[in-house]
Amino acid sequence: MLTDTRLLELYDSQLGSRHLDLAARELRAEGAGFYTIGSAGHEGNAAVAAALRPTDPALLHYRSGAFYLERARQVPGTDPLRDVLLGVVAAASEPIAGGRHKVFGHPKLNVIPQTSTIASHLPRAVGVALAVERAAKLGVECAWPRDSVVVCSFGDASANHSTAVGALNTAAYCAHQGLPLPVLFVCEDNGIGISVRTPSGWIASYGSRLGMRQFTADGCDVASAYEVAAEAAEWVRATRRPAFLHLRTVRLMGHAGSDAEVAYRSRAEIAADEERDPLTATARLLVARGVVTEDEVAALAEAKREEVRAIAREVASAARLETARAVMASLAPSRPAAVAGEAVAAARATGARPAEPVTLAQAINQTLADLLDHYPEMVVFGEDVARKGGVYGVTRGLLRRAGAGRVFDTLLDEQSILGLALGAGLSGLLPVAEIQYLAYLHNAVDQIRGEAATLSFFSSGQYRNPMVVRVAGYAYQKGFGGHFHNDNAVASLRDIPGLVVATPSRPDDAAAMLRTCVAAARADGRVCVFLEPIALYHTRDLHEEGDGEWLAPIAAKHVPIGRARVYGSGDQLTIVTFGNGLHMSLRVARRLGLRCRVVDLRWVSPLPADDLLREATATGKVLVVDETRRSGGVSEGVLAALADAGFDGRVARVTSKDSFVPLGDAAAHVLLTEDEIEAAALDLVRGRP
Repeated sequence: MLTDTRLLELYDSQLGSRHLDLAARELRAEGAGFYTIGSAGHEGNAAVAAALRPTDPALLHYRSGAFYLERARQVPGTDPLRDVLLGVVAAASEPIAGGRHKVFGHPKLNVIPQTSTIASHLPRAVGVALAVERAAKLGVECAWPRDSVVVCSFGDASANHSTAVGALNTAAYCAHQGLPLPVLFVCEDNGIGISVRTPSGWIASYGSRLGMRQFTADGCDVASAYEVAAEAAEWVRATRRPAFLHLRTVRLMGHAGSDAEVAYRSRAEIAADEERDPLTATARLLVARGVVTEDEVAALAEAKREEVRAIAREVASAARLETARAVMASLAPSRPAAVAGEAVAAARATGARPAEPVTLAQAINQTLADLLDHYPEMVVFGEDVARKGGVYGVTRGLLRRAGAGRVFDTLLDEQSILGLALGAGLSGLLPVAEIQYLAYLHNAVDQIRGEAATLSFFSSGQYRNPMVVRVAGYAYQKGFGGHFHNDNAVASLRDIPGLVVATPSRPDDAAAMLRTCVAAARADGRVCVFLEPIALYHTRDLHEEGDGEWLAPIAAKHVPIGRARVYGSGDQLTIVTFGNGLHMSLRVARRLGLRCRVVDLRWVSPLPADDLLREATATGKVLVVDETRRSGGVSEGVLAALADAGFDGRVARVTSKDSFVPLGDAAAHVLLTEDEIEAAALDLVRGRP
């Protein structure tokens, strides 16, 4: 039962949220504010905050302003009105994003910042909920209490996004199997997405259609909303199962300050929503209960207006970010010495073993096993990684070694796999997720671009996403192919700020670089993608059949991020390559009989620019051998790095064609070949145009 005192407190949060919206529009009109998407009409979500604990992790919709204020009421020493207004004016002193965006987020409130939450945060919410339970099962420390409920709010229009559908399906999938998943999805349904109406009744049975327990509340009646939200929260807390709360709301004041609703809604529709204004309803309830008089209600509203406007006047002239360095300071914190120490410690902890040469796949497998032994919080998961041991056997035996709690199969949905990694890393686990093929990553790359890579940036480094994503990629598989299994597109990864993209070719490098990526995740909270060349997984030979020159022992070493490896010291030609290109280039270099040096980039983001320039300068002639596409491929970045550094020698490049990879022998027509490498190398050395 909502007491009179709590009802009055909720009204205060609702008033604060409404006047923040009004102040944001006033600031924008004065040229001092930059964000006007508000929460007007959604203030009933204050009841949801009241029904939960301040220790429950929350991932909030951008209309959950009253939730944020009510959550802050429960945590002494916070100043939520000022926090929000500092975000509106993009002030550098804003306590969560530091002027980079207006977000709802605060570590003390356990509110995880989200930016434009068009469903992209739902997979992470599922991941957080699963991680709460998994951490307890593994006996490792979690960022949240053992009995937490994860709350995730979103709009009715966002419920139709494939990301939302996938996340809700994953939650239902887990519940169907009896896996604990304490997440409360709150759909704030105002019936419209910008100008597109949500069909009547569409959200009313959304959760139940998935077999999920559904609760329904009127967000314009804060007292009944509180009763329903409290019931829903306690049900999730007790059963550890997901639930769907349909919170009916209205949208007042349009989508944002620039939105003219009269262009697509009738005046009668707008007036009908205004009649359901949740602030008016709460005020009437307070008067009806005798808590305050009508005059006192008016006085409360006026006092809140003045309080908010006074803060708005104070923050309007607050200093903003003034340099690129300041903007980028929280992008991807990097402490190379700490990462090196972490990686070396992990390597030494494995103990001595016979230095037997292994393949690339074996090196990755053994290193994963060693890391699982060293880090009790590490988990390995993805499609087919556990029982089958991976399509190519790379994770074979890890389930038996580490147990089903740490090595497990997921459903076949890349967004959910990455969302699990996002939630696990945020909660205190050390996730190593597998995406089965590079082509499948494109289905879900926004989970890396829009969620993983932005979290540190938009939280001033207060929240981190430590994670490693293993991806089987590139082309040249024999007897198996097609563009979904032979994909050489990496542009979507290389342009994500702060993302580390590793691409080992040799077994010894694979082991060392994997340790480095895990160390960077653990020490710095970095997001790392580990691209593994499928065609080299089981390769043993280099020049001749049976020579075993592509095998190598696993060494207890560390490879710094952004450092290349050089083969040879010739002075006639520098060949710059990576992935399958290294195998081809070494073969070509031997056949040519030229004095070559072959540079394996190893990291395609960040590129090893210093090593690249040094080795290019040593010969004055550079051939870039790039198995990715000519447009948007890695070679473009290599050439740009050389040009930026002022390299004035001769440069050429050979690449694969701007084509998808076809099935069978036809692939040879579009993929880079050794003959093309050889011809280009000879032309460059002989001075041919």
